[in-house]
Order: sequence, then C-alpha cells, then structure tokens
Amino acid sequence: MSKKIAIGPFHPELEESIYFKIQANNDKVVTNVELINGFIHRGIEALTTQKNFMQNLILTERVCSLCSNSHPFAYALAVEKIAGVKVPPRAEALRVVAEEVKRAASNLFNLAMMSHLIHHHDLMRETMQTRELIQDLKEIIWGNRMDMSANTLTGVKYDLDDEKIELMLKIIEKFEPKLKLLIEQYENDEMVKNRTVGVGILSKEDAQKLGVTGPVARGSGINNDVRVKAPYALYKELKPKVTLRDTGDVHARAMCRLGDIAEAVRMIKDVVSNLPKGAVICEKRPHIPAGEATVRIEAPRGELIYYLKTDGTQKPVRMHWKVPTYTNWEALKVMILGNKVSDVTLILYSIDPCISCTER
Repeated sequence: MSKKIAIGPFHPELEESIYFKIQANNDKVVTNVELINGFIHRGIEALTTQKNFMQNLILTERVCSLCSNSHPFAYALAVEKIAGVKVPPRAEALRVVAEEVKRAASNLFNLAMMSHLIHHHDLMRETMQTRELIQDLKEIIWGNRMDMSANTLTGVKYDLDDEKIELMLKIIEKFEPKLKLLIEQYENDEMVKNRTVGVGILSKEDAQKLGVTGPVARGSGINNDVRVKAPYALYKELKPKVTLRDTGDVHARAMCRLGDIAEAVRMIKDVVSNLPKGAVICEKRPHIPAGEATVRIEAPRGELIYYLKTDGTQKPVRMHWKVPTYTNWEALKVMILGNKVSDVTLILYSIDPCISCTER
C-alpha cells in the first residue's frame, strides 16, 4: 500500500519554495514523484525591457545571489557581441578572477548545506569557516560579500594593484590547506559516504538524455563545461581542468564541486600573477545597434545562456536566459525514484537548485 506525502512549498529543509507530491511504499521508498514550482516568479525578464542597458547590469546581478556575478557577466558579453566590442585583455582577466572567486564561494555554500542535511554539523561548520576566507576576500576587493558589481559594459568596474594582489595571494595561501582538508573529508568521511554514496543516482545515459549540465553532468561522467567546450574571456589560455566522476550519485556531484573550487583557486593565482597591462574598460561607451546575440558561460551550477535582442534604442526589445536549474530540474524525477523519503531534500540540493533563477 502506497502512502502520499507532501513536502513544501514551505519546509524547514527547503531553501526556496518548492512543492513535492510523493508516493512511497511501506518501506518509505519513493515510487512516484511530482515537483511543482512557480511560487516566487518575479517577472525580471519583463523588467529588463523597461531599463536601459546600464541599469540592467544591476538588475541581472539580482537574479540570484550565489551566482550573481555570472548573470551580468553573460549579459555584458551579449551586449558587447551586438556592439562588436573587443574588451581589453586586462578586463577579460579581471572578469575571470571575479567569476572564479564567486564559483568557489557558491560551491562551498552548497557543500555546507549538504553537510547540514546529513546532520554532519562539524563538517558544515568547517566548510562555512573555510568559505569565510573567500567572503572576506570579496569584501576586501569588491566591497561586498555577495553582489560584487565587478562587471560593466566593455570591461570591469575594479582593478587590482600590487597591494591587493599580494593580499589575495595571502588569503589563498590560507585557504588552500583548508580546502585540501575538506576534499579529504568529503571523499573519505564515513558519515558523508554512508549518506551520499549510491544515493540519487543519475546514470550517464539518463544524464545525456535529459541534457543536464554543470557538476550534475560531470558527476555522471559528462564533460560539458562551457569554459572548455566553447571558451570565452581568457579560458582558452587557462585551460580549466574538469573533475569528472562516473557514479552519478550525491557524493560524485559534491566531489565535482570540490574539484571546481580547487581549479578556481589555480586559475585565480595564475591570472593575478600574470595580469595583462592596460585599461580595464573601453574609453568610449559604444552605441548598441539593432541586433540579436546569444552567449553562454559556465556559471557555478552549469551552463547559463543569455539571449538579447535590440532595436537601436537604449533599452532591450527582449532578454531571455536559460539557467542551469531549469536544465537539471527534470533529472530530479529520475534521481529521487527508488530512494528513501528521508533523502529527498538531500538529492534536491545535490543539483544546487536556484528556484529564483529558474522562475525569472
């Protein structure tokens, strides 16, 4: 006899509003699942057509807090593509620095939430304390711990002098041994393994069929990192090393995120130690002609796609984005089936969902 269980839309273990309609057997194993969202739609895409191109930098940064740098980054690339602008090399380098710092902070937050859900509070505390070094770095360099406002049209709003570079490298020097310890703990800790290994499996075949992206795809053995497959900014020269796992479970996705953090640190050190000389923004703001552009970047959660249409005025005609959670959402139905009801929220967080991004 199956039991019907409702989780959400408001629940202590849900970061954002989602409604699960679950059926489970007498062993509390999920036999059917229906996911419903749409509780926090904000109409941001419509708002972009009411703002000018500079104002939309602020608006896109507020689509999501944890990947707030990725949205204005992708948006700026789309505007620059229509305008035919070549961004100065130093600006491209500084865009990478901001994006990789944000990637490290975002992934560490997801890992901390995973530790919380498996009730490993010591590991959660260590993860968040390690993340604080990155948060302090953001506050020192960009003046804010969440929305960094690093990007602008044709470049960036900040620069790094020798003093700031030295400070960044000192913080990273403190961060690296802590990260190494976290990688070892998430890989080998018995409590972590007991709760995450073999849980929420997404096979490579299902991952390919569903078109998942980011650490969700890489945890199932698929390398579709946009920084590698379609490089932008300085990523062609930096050659990011992508972490792949083939077990497709919650543990694999966590380890892929840790690999992303380690590689982010490597690239940040590489870039700030070899910053190109020159301007951080084009001297003259370009006219944005009529046109269309589609760009994609690798946000912390995976592939982020921006579409922009202009008509020669100071406001977009249409702007649309496709976020990683939208792509990964359907995979939850495969991941959750056959697992315990008690693991449902853990599996949900293993895709690092952002419902605010999705319900733009």
